[in-house]
Amino acid sequence: MKNIVSVKKITVLFTIGLLLVAQHAFALDLQTAKQKGLVGESPSGYLEAVTSPSAETNALIKSVNDQRRQKYQEIATRNKTSLQAVEQLAGKKAIEKSNPGSYVKLNGSWQKK
Repeated sequence: MKNIVSVKKITVLFTIGLLLVAQHAFALDLQTAKQKGLVGESPSGYLEAVTSPSAETNALIKSVNDQRRQKYQEIATRNKTSLQAVEQLAGKKAIEKSNPGSYVKLNGSWQKK
């Protein structure tokens, strides 16, 4: 009886581990989100949703933007300039570097590059 319980516990733990690995493998990444037209670059230096975002897209946007904000602040501090100046420059560069077919926000509206 103890062996059956142990085997069941191991099976359940193994299954949970596989699900966690699979979830990470299928998680939405930035490149895929851009290719699908879910997110685009804006002049603010941050990602924005192009259409009504899913929870997964919102999570991606928040994660990427939080990382960008931290990096922008480091650059602003190092160069003794404002965060806003770094954000604007980063936004301009991100739009310029965006791949053809991706979305960029120009003059307040989304355009396919």
